[in-house]
Amino acid sequence: MGIILWIIFGAIAGWIASIVMKTDSSQGTIADVVLGIIGAVVGGFLMGLVGKSGVNGFDLYSLVVAVIGAIVVIYVGRMIKR
Repeated sequence: MGIILWIIFGAIAGWIASIVMKTDSSQGTIADVVLGIIGAVVGGFLMGLVGKSGVNGFDLYSLVVAVIGAIVVIYVGRMIKR
């Protein structure tokens, strides 16, 4: 996947995760993109632990994996911030 598609994919995943975690108003677009990209990596790692494939393209399954990873990243960030 090209770098532009990863940025778009990360933005979508990070935005969805920020809405789910109710952090949409407190973080900007750049944070959504960064969280989405990091979330895709974390989600892929977590799925690998349970024997499933991680992010492997621009499809719905990969988006769900990235959103789950971004939610985990936001949650861990909240725990560290406290």
